[in-house]
Formats: sequence, structure tokens, C-alpha cells
Amino acid sequence: MTHLHKIVPALFGAMLGIAGILPAAAVDTGLVFVSNERSNNIAVIDPAKDNTIVKLIATAGRPRDMSFNQGHTLLYVACGDDDVIQVIDVAKLEVVDNIPTGRSPEMFRLSHDDALIYVSNEETSTVQVIDVASKAIMFEVPTGAEPEGIALSSDGKTLYATSEVADMVHVIDAEEGVVMENVLVETRPRRFIQPSDAEIWVSNELSGTVSIIDLTTFEVAETLEFLPPGFRAVDVTPVGMSMTHDGKTAIVGLGRANHVAFVDIATREIETYVLVGSRAWGTDISRDDKVLYVANGLSDDLSIIDMESRTNVLTLPVGRIPHSVVIDD
Repeated sequence: MTHLHKIVPALFGAMLGIAGILPAAAVDTGLVFVSNERSNNIAVIDPAKDNTIVKLIATAGRPRDMSFNQGHTLLYVACGDDDVIQVIDVAKLEVVDNIPTGRSPEMFRLSHDDALIYVSNEETSTVQVIDVASKAIMFEVPTGAEPEGIALSSDGKTLYATSEVADMVHVIDAEEGVVMENVLVETRPRRFIQPSDAEIWVSNELSGTVSIIDLTTFEVAETLEFLPPGFRAVDVTPVGMSMTHDGKTAIVGLGRANHVAFVDIATREIETYVLVGSRAWGTDISRDDKVLYVANGLSDDLSIIDMESRTNVLTLPVGRIPHSVVIDD
């Protein structure tokens, strides 16, 4: 069991909010946001205007993971080269604030009340808990090398983090900052989805698999393997995953295999593979479960997939090395 290293900055609690950007009513613009690691910007796409890029928002270096606050008035972006999470006003489509992090923030989650950010810092091998209002680091938890994926339980009490090098999922008490369990998975675990409180899925990039962890026993209950037609096992490098809002289907981006897999969550059966761009990583699904967006990191584009027919209907250039995609709906 690993104990937290608490940090109590002098300014903790001094600020009551992010100055000048208090959330207003929800925007629900329908816009699609894609972070581009090498272009250092966010491409903003409007599906109502023939999927035109309506704005490129300049960011700090190497924007990666993104997440909206509950009201979708603010979009948070982890910028790995400048050690900061930037805050974008969704109505203005501009950066309005910065929240410092440890070195090379990669993935993060907001607490369910938007008060805290849980962020994995790749180069310092820690998960930090940051107070959004004061920007103070509440505490940081040592992890295995190169932590990436972050997930938060539905009750907000348990935090999950992957360690790419240790091949582990750390189960962390989110209130105390203590690692309660270390679950050994397969090679280079990356991202999560959580279909229920009983299980959590983690993608294993270099094993080409997804591990399903039983959250009662904290053991791997099942392992899913993927192999699209015409590809070798070594090509299959799953990273990004999404889940339909009805909870029935998981989407797994298969990286260099240039496909996404549709998986029936209840039966664990792989239903189909859909060809997309090169190195399919980031994924997101519209709220009505009709459209899937896939960020393709090595072909510098976004695949737009019709969920009903499960066909790729449009490929849109977005910028250099797209990482993540999120939808404001």
C-alpha cells in the first residue's frame, strides 16, 4: 500500500473561483472539439455547417485530454509540454485561464461537482488532486511509471489510474489519497471505460487487448482480444475507448490497426470492425448515439461514423497528431 505525499500550499483556499469565468447556463452548441498535439491547437467543428472547422483555438504546447464541466460552459485541456491545464470558454471559444500541474499532464477527470481535477502526470509518475477554485494541489499520489488513464467511480470515492510501464491499474482512495489495490493487467495499459459499478475496462496497447477488472475481487475477470481482417496481431494497439449512452456498446480504437471495434458490453462479443484513419485513438459518441467521432493520430484527420449503419461517412483533416475528441451536446 502506497501512502500519499501531502502538499499544503500557502494559498490553499484563498481563492473562491476562477476569476472572471464563472459558469453560466449550458451552451449545448453541438460543436466537436479535437486536440492536436503537434499543431498546438483545438480544431472546432460545426456538424450543422457541413462539418466545417469554424475555429482553431491556439493552446499551450501539446494539448491532449479534454473534458467539459457539468454545464458544458468550460472545456479543460491538458497541455503536456507546458505543464498546465488550460480552460476554454465554450461560448467565446478562447482560452480564459490556466491551472498549473506536474510535469507532462496527460489524462484527467473532474470530480462530479467540478471542484477537483484528478490528473496523471506522465514524467513525475504521480496522480495529483488539484482544487479548481484555488488551483492548489490538495495532494499527489505516487504511481508506477508513466501514469495515463484516469477514471472516477460513480460515488466519487474511488480513483483508478493506469501505469503504462508497471502494467498495473492503481485503485486509489480519492478522499485519502491512498493506493488500496494494484491490479496487474497486460502490457502498457492506457484508458478506461466503466460500464457499471461492478467492473472497469482497461485498454492494453502493446498486448492488443482489453482487460475487464472485477471491482469486487480486484482481479482481471476476462480479457478481450482483437484482430481486424488483414492485420497482424502486432498491429493491434488499443488505446481510446467510449461507451454508448444506452450502455450497450463499447467502442475500442485499435490504434495502428486503423479500425475501431464495436463490442457488445453484455455478451463481450466483438460485433464488427470499422475501417478509419491511421492510429485510431481518441473516440467520442454523440448524446443520441447516432454519430461516432474518431481522432486518427498518424493520418492527421477525424473519422465520422454513422452508428446505425456502422460505416465511415466522412474523413476530415483537423491538424497535426490529433489526440482526443469531445462533443458539446
